[in-house]
Amino acid sequence: MAEIEWNQVREFTLGTVARPDTRKRNRIEWGPKAIRVPQGPKSDRVFTPCAYVASGGRLSLDSEEKQLLCSVAETAENSFEVRDEQAGLIGTITRVPSGRPLLRPTWRIDQPGRPEIVGRTEWLSGRPKELAVKAAGRLLIGVLDAVSSAGAEGGDQATKDRVLEWRAGDEIVMLSEGSKSVTVKADWLDRRLPFAYALIAD
Repeated sequence: MAEIEWNQVREFTLGTVARPDTRKRNRIEWGPKAIRVPQGPKSDRVFTPCAYVASGGRLSLDSEEKQLLCSVAETAENSFEVRDEQAGLIGTITRVPSGRPLLRPTWRIDQPGRPEIVGRTEWLSGRPKELAVKAAGRLLIGVLDAVSSAGAEGGDQATKDRVLEWRAGDEIVMLSEGSKSVTVKADWLDRRLPFAYALIAD
């Protein structure tokens, strides 16, 4: 597979699976924990590393930790700074408590010179018309889930990662499902910030 340039990544996951099991390949191949980019058809999928998880909340371009890409450090409660290899500030990631017991926190990414990016649960993000459509869709999905799980043993369902829609105003900048799946939509977003979010969310 082609070498991955970290600053061109559109879709990635954080993990140790190098090759998942498929119809053609009935075993999983493992590798070091890394930011991994899916490549190839589903029948022969490969997750190619573009940055490796290093010690001390850092990401490195090589598994030997010789080429630092960025570092992530909590500088205040729920606030994380992301810095480059020369300690220059790339941006800040903040977890914002909702203040309400039933609502989960939102997230914010601040990249210098760019508009504030807010990550909210996807069905709470967007314009009023979009919210109405998402709410209706969510209600239908909830009903279908309830029906399909009625006969399941104990009624337990696997816990799903929270899906967030990240927006700067009306622009969708990024979509994320925990650290399992992140899709970058905006060219201007410094990829080291979503990489760092995946580290924090993992």
